Amino acid sequence: MSDNKYLDEFSDDGFWTKARNFAQKAGYDVLENALKLYYSATDDDTPKWAKTTIFAALGYFIAPIDAIPDLTPAVGFSDDLGVLAAAAAAVVMHVKAEHGQKAGEKLDQWFKKIN
Repeated sequence: MSDNKYLDEFSDDGFWTKARNFAQKAGYDVLENALKLYYSATDDDTPKWAKTTIFAALGYFIAPIDAIPDLTPAVGFSDDLGVLAAAAAAVVMHVKAEHGQKAGEKLDQWFKKIN
C-alpha cells in the first residue's frame, strides 16, 4: 500500500464502474479528463512517476467520499474536475493525441447511449 489514500482507492473496475454510472452527472469535461489520464496511465511509455500521479487522481475520482459529495447537484464533480485538471497539468507531456482520441471514442459511445 502507498502513503496516498487516493492512490489506494484506484482500481480498473472501480474506474470503469464510476465513469459509466456517473457519465451524465459528471459531464463530458470531467470524463474527458479522466479518460485521457486513464489511457495515458495504461500506456507502457508513461513513466512510473506520472502513472502514480494519474492513478492517485483517478483514485480520488472514484473514491466514495471526497471533498464535495458527487451526489450534490451542480457542484458534486467540481472537485473531481480540479484534481483531474491538476494531474493532467503535471503529466501533460505524457498525454498523447492517441489518448485523447480513445477518450473521444469512448465518450461518443457513452453519450450517444445517454442522449
